[in-house]
Amino acid sequence: MAQLRQSFNEFSIWNTDIVVVGPDNEIAFREYWKTHQIPFIGIPDPKAETLKKYGQEVNLFKLGRMPAQVLVDMAGIARFAHYGHSMSDIPEASEILDLIQTFKIENKELK
Repeated sequence: MAQLRQSFNEFSIWNTDIVVVGPDNEIAFREYWKTHQIPFIGIPDPKAETLKKYGQEVNLFKLGRMPAQVLVDMAGIARFAHYGHSMSDIPEASEILDLIQTFKIENKELK
């Protein structure tokens, strides 16, 4: 999440919203976002409903939910998905930004 925060302005330039979905409840999420002044959207998913819809893996031996990054366009179509196998298996923000730029130029529809 730190690299998303560091690159937040670049995502904004491309009119892209960042949404983080996590396992905590609403109160814990709200408090974390407020305390750390996170500039993007956080959605609590304690029952793993969103996790299941996008096929995100849970591995209790590796601290719970494995990282997943999904780019969704304005029509709700997932244009890219990366499912990590460890907490360090996360694409660089620059890779995601490159994909966004490509999609925007090719399709002129990705938000």
